[in-house]
Amino acid sequence: MVGPAVTSSAPLSGVAGWDVPATSFGIPEFFAGRSVLVTGATGFMGKVLLEKLLRCCPALEKVYIVVRPKRGLRPAERVEAFRQLPLFEPLLKKNPGALSKLHCMEGDTSVVDMGLCEADRRLIRDNVSVVFHLAASVNWRHTLRKAVLENVTGTKNTLDFCSTIKNLEAFEYTSTAFCQCGEEVLEERVYPAPFDPHRLITLCDTLNDDAIEKLAPSLYGPHPNSYTYSKAVAEALVAEYADKLPIVIARPSIVAPTLKDPIPGWVDSLNGPIGILVASGKGVMRSMICKAENFAEVIPVDVVINGLIAATFKRSQQPQKRGVVPVFNACTGSVVRTTWGEVLQMGRRMVCEYPFEWCVWYPDGGIRTSWLQHNIIVFLFQLIPAYLIDMLLFIARQERIMVRVQNKIRSGHDLLCFFTMRQWQFENTNGFTLLWPTLNAKDQKTFFINNEVHADKEDYLRKAVFGARTYCLKESPDTIKYCRRRIAV
Repeated sequence: MVGPAVTSSAPLSGVAGWDVPATSFGIPEFFAGRSVLVTGATGFMGKVLLEKLLRCCPALEKVYIVVRPKRGLRPAERVEAFRQLPLFEPLLKKNPGALSKLHCMEGDTSVVDMGLCEADRRLIRDNVSVVFHLAASVNWRHTLRKAVLENVTGTKNTLDFCSTIKNLEAFEYTSTAFCQCGEEVLEERVYPAPFDPHRLITLCDTLNDDAIEKLAPSLYGPHPNSYTYSKAVAEALVAEYADKLPIVIARPSIVAPTLKDPIPGWVDSLNGPIGILVASGKGVMRSMICKAENFAEVIPVDVVINGLIAATFKRSQQPQKRGVVPVFNACTGSVVRTTWGEVLQMGRRMVCEYPFEWCVWYPDGGIRTSWLQHNIIVFLFQLIPAYLIDMLLFIARQERIMVRVQNKIRSGHDLLCFFTMRQWQFENTNGFTLLWPTLNAKDQKTFFINNEVHADKEDYLRKAVFGARTYCLKESPDTIKYCRRRIAV
């Protein structure tokens, strides 16, 4: 039976509701000989977490990862593909056998017992000390049923199963800084659920798709999509287990390419702001709805992962603090202030410094708050060129792609502009302000979560654009000089 709901985690003293003293005992020493369970290991953050644990905690015993088949690939094949990623090159160069510590298990968090076979369940129960629950549906376009299945039901199944682990020292749940869109100030505490998690699961299990989608708008309230809504519900669900599990909740804002670790600018998808920069650099996006004076709430993925590891380490030092839900907002907004206008200005320079190989138009674009002006610009300089190019492709008997690209851009833009037209203040004391000083000197350097976020913003964006060009678009650095000459004409 799950303990009573905890809807607040007002700090007692120290960090995030703990009494956490500074210590010489380090993170690598803590993980030495211990085994870890990671869900969502094949996602953007999951890959960075695996690499960091294997490289910086070399005495770690095992990392169990729950992976489901996808696109015809078995779980083990999906994990084997990690060897080909530039992200893992420094690790494998230093320790070629590092990935042997990964123990891949076929499973699915949306299924009871995480879809694991009995042998795998036994392995986890007997050996795991720390759990990182990153598995989630992060697609803003998903239906409410899909989001609830992945983010609420999946989290409940994970919590239920992890409640059977014999010696669990920390359970980390990754939420989002935008889980409370209706709050101007997001405090580092768990908020009451917008809807009872168990009733929501039952509704999605019993109603048909049409009924759920008709009901969704009345449930969302201030939430713009199923993702932020389901994360708000899931947070409250996690808090219900506070008397049973040593929980810590992390809320990253918009996760961006790596700052420096293990390589600068690494990214594996074009979601979020990096996709906007690429679309503008390709010349297929000329306008965006955005308030230039609003702050861009983005954070490098390696900084987030360091925060997750450090917070989990500190949570393990307070196993007696059951009933408390430590929460930290993994945001740099209160530390490094960068506006969307500054991002645009720097981005224009960066996409000209590292131009892309195939461009429809000269890299440019602007931001505006008027939907009328925006729609006129989109019609004249995005849609009309797209239809003309597709007509030429049709004549040449080639695949027509440009209108499809524009539809994807419009869909992504319309979802993102909810966040670019609003401003939130994220309380940021539990993590960057108080947690970092409690780490020893070596861990402060290895698991940087504070001082490194003061890095040169323009240099970071330069590396992010270069990373998107190299790692997402697979464009060779050897073509940069040619591309610079081409756009200079």
